[in-house]
Amino acid sequence: MKSENGFLKNDVILAAERKAADSSLHPAWRAFVRYCVQLQHGEIEKLKIQDGLPIIAEVTREKIKFTR
Repeated sequence: MKSENGFLKNDVILAAERKAADSSLHPAWRAFVRYCVQLQHGEIEKLKIQDGLPIIAEVTREKIKFTR
C-alpha cells in the first residue's frame, strides 16, 4: 500500500535505515528515527534522554475530542 506521498511504507523505512546506517548516529538514535518513520503521525508526550541518548518515549495513540 502506498502512502500519501506515493512511496511504499517499507521503502521509506528502508531508506531511513540506510541513511541512518551511513551516518554516525548511535544505535539508540537510529532506533528512535526508525520508530518515528513507522509511526508516520502521532504525538510523543515525553522523550527521556540520558547521556545524550533517547531512552524512552511516551506516545499518545488516540486523542478523543468531545466538543468543537
